[in-house]
Amino acid sequence: MPESLTRQRLSREERHRQLVEVAWRIIREEGTEALTLGYLAKQAGVTKPVVYDHFTSRSGLLGALYTEYDRRQTALMDAIIGKTEPLAEKLAAVIANAYIECVLLQGREMPSVMAALAGTPELEQIRQDYAATFTAKCRELFAPFSRHPLSDAALRAMLGSAEGLSWAVVNGVITAQQAKDELFHVIIAMVQRG
Repeated sequence: MPESLTRQRLSREERHRQLVEVAWRIIREEGTEALTLGYLAKQAGVTKPVVYDHFTSRSGLLGALYTEYDRRQTALMDAIIGKTEPLAEKLAAVIANAYIECVLLQGREMPSVMAALAGTPELEQIRQDYAATFTAKCRELFAPFSRHPLSDAALRAMLGSAEGLSWAVVNGVITAQQAKDELFHVIIAMVQRG
């Protein structure tokens, strides 16, 4: 069957999903350096204009990968939180476990995407958006357990700890369990200080 007929069968959303999946595969198998829009087009079996229509630039593609990762992480965390008894310790454990597990699911690909995006406006905006979402979620979840509303500094400390511990796990510096335990203690300390 001609390739052009295959391409026409996918909706824009399906094509986008396919391109994202192929991009993750390229990063996993060949590294972030191998990921260019032209190479993605070749590996996905589409023309360059199709890829450029979805991402416009390499930074746009990497930003889309980061956003997709954040969406999965948030959905995983929200699903587990929804089933968790509303106690500070249980919620802290859920957040610590979900954050580290999501990073482990993506493996080494996510840090390399972040490194490739370093210094780009796309990464800065995505990180700001994610930080706002994460800190708002934590502020709301832990408000009933804190004498005072959690400060922005405390919430940023939670996020910074989660990011740093995740990086350490992915790079083999500490175990996943050590990261989960430490993040749990950081969250509880911030809530108790509040």
